[in-house]
Amino acid sequence: MPATLEVESTLTDRYQTTVPETVRRALRLGKRDKLHYAIRANGEVVLTRADAAEGNDPVLDQFLTFLSNDLAAHPERVQAVDAEFLQRIQSLVGHIEVDFDATLSADDE
Repeated sequence: MPATLEVESTLTDRYQTTVPETVRRALRLGKRDKLHYAIRANGEVVLTRADAAEGNDPVLDQFLTFLSNDLAAHPERVQAVDAEFLQRIQSLVGHIEVDFDATLSADDE
């Protein structure tokens, strides 16, 4: 099992804290970098460096985080998609063509 290093910091009256140097080094953080917090069902919080990728959709990111957390917390809920369900999906959307390079209309942005 990998070694674990634990550090502490203190909250100010305004709920602010300084990220300890060891954490800054581990996450390769610099000034103005963003942090990401993943809150797990057991109360554990995982702190990571937030990706600075442009064009991220915050709603999609939150949804994917929700899915990830739910899958991790309840792996017993994962089920295979059966052939009948797949055929139903294809019947509903199989005829729709999508051009991912087309620009969106003003109504769709």
